[in-house]
Amino acid sequence: MSDIRHSLLRRDALSAAKEVLYHLDIYFSSQLQSAPLPIVDKGPVELLEEFVYQVPKERGAQPKEQTKDSVRQIMFSSLFSPQGNKADDSRMGLLGKLVSMAVAVCRIPVLECAASWLQRTPVVYCVRLARALVDDYCCLVPGSVQTLKQMLSASPRFCCQFVTSVTALFDLSSDDLIPPLDLLEMIVTWIFEDSRLILITFLNTPIAANLPIGFLELTPLTGLIRWCVKAPLAYKRKKKPSLANGHIAPKASPDSAGTDRDSHLLYSKLHLSVLQVLMVLQVHLTEKNLYGRLGLVPLEHMVPLVEDISRLADELNPLNASQEIELSLDRLAQALQVAMASGALLCTRDDLRTLCSRLPHNNLLQLVISGPVQQSPHAALPPGFYPHIHTPPLGYGAVPAHPAAHPALPTHPGHTFLSGMTFPFRPIR
Repeated sequence: MSDIRHSLLRRDALSAAKEVLYHLDIYFSSQLQSAPLPIVDKGPVELLEEFVYQVPKERGAQPKEQTKDSVRQIMFSSLFSPQGNKADDSRMGLLGKLVSMAVAVCRIPVLECAASWLQRTPVVYCVRLARALVDDYCCLVPGSVQTLKQMLSASPRFCCQFVTSVTALFDLSSDDLIPPLDLLEMIVTWIFEDSRLILITFLNTPIAANLPIGFLELTPLTGLIRWCVKAPLAYKRKKKPSLANGHIAPKASPDSAGTDRDSHLLYSKLHLSVLQVLMVLQVHLTEKNLYGRLGLVPLEHMVPLVEDISRLADELNPLNASQEIELSLDRLAQALQVAMASGALLCTRDDLRTLCSRLPHNNLLQLVISGPVQQSPHAALPPGFYPHIHTPPLGYGAVPAHPAAHPALPTHPGHTFLSGMTFPFRPIR
């Protein structure tokens, strides 16, 4: 039947229908010679549907499409996988132009290949592709970011990998590595509209408990936490007066002040979205049998973040940046608390104490380090999965050393410790 179909595809609709009836006449005549009631196979029925009733052929279409996608992925990988030689610069230059053009004309197959490439390629090359796209759509031509913004509906998988790449690129370590406002606004809009974007790669990838080193993370969570936590201090550093030829540089213009206000609101929205995503992670980790085994916010990635905060706090005059330091530490405390409670951050209270020991004092962070975390109801985990966290801090609810000397003073802090109580968050600013 396949040979007959190939010949029919070269004919017009009317002659193809006549040819089908002719071949079926011969086919059923031969069937009747061997059996009084021949069995009608699937092949003749499909020929009738396709060439007589004009129903598009669907049999075998999915395997064919899968094969086509597989070939495309292999070709893309062969063309653009870095080899560690001189040709890599040419590869990356051509790849940047190809993906940028695919964004411009919305070529979904190319964007899907680029998403797979970002997932399988060392991060040092991923940030180069991210830089090329940011330059094309957020820097060179004003307003062109709208074209990139539309890719969310075309290829969410590519957008997830793109967000992960740009958070690795723009780490706020210097003024040049603060994300452009157009890029920040686009990413916040994407995530605020549908926070599941952050988890697309994680939810659709077979995962082992041990992830390869040197590649993009499964989610942009760590990078987004870095953005939210470091932003207040990084923007304060950017506005810090600098000496030029022995004179203080002029103050920022009103336009830049308005831009800073816009960015602060965007980071606040982003922080809220990140916390909301962290709160639903426990369900997804449980479904993948990775709860307690895979930390999507690795403790070792929090170490450089805390070091950066400590350095920035020392660099900025605490008298002039007290609000920014407090906001940064508040956001860090909230992210650590929710990440631990959801199983995204696997650590003990002692780990946190060591991690945050050099940071300036912050009430909320101190409470996270020493206070209770809600006990997980996850049945697969033993009680006290984070054993050091679920115990009250020393002296919590204790009787004063000299109660008789102060008979009117209530016992500090005046509330009974309840291990099952949810941790109260400070309002997000």
